[in-house]
Amino acid sequence: MVFMIFFSILYAVICYGMLFAFRLGLQNAAEDGARAALQYQSSISGRAGRAKTVAEAQSSWMPQTVTPVVTTKICRVEGVNQCTPTNCGPAWSQRCQVEVLVQATGLGSLLPPLPDFAVPDQIAGKASMLLDLR
Repeated sequence: MVFMIFFSILYAVICYGMLFAFRLGLQNAAEDGARAALQYQSSISGRAGRAKTVAEAQSSWMPQTVTPVVTTKICRVEGVNQCTPTNCGPAWSQRCQVEVLVQATGLGSLLPPLPDFAVPDQIAGKASMLLDLR
């Protein structure tokens, strides 16, 4: 009886440890992608493309059963953070930011079987960075 209790606790710790490692990996990929958008590119879309390329490269370490999807967008920062058409400039009122979102699905096939409520269907990492357009 005691063995079953300790074994189930060890099993849960290992499964959640793997889940947290994947989550931190996705967060790291999103942060690296956002930092890559700060590198000089000739256009705004070039910065978004660079961010997406770097985030995809950083999330490629995940197993093939887990499919990471990277989305990037460049939004204008206005009071409430809403994505408006990108008309960015060097003035404070025209500042923009890049948002990188890395989502992964398919964790149920990778992690050992747990009850459905214990394993999320999807995990994500998100990062944003203000752009300097000078």
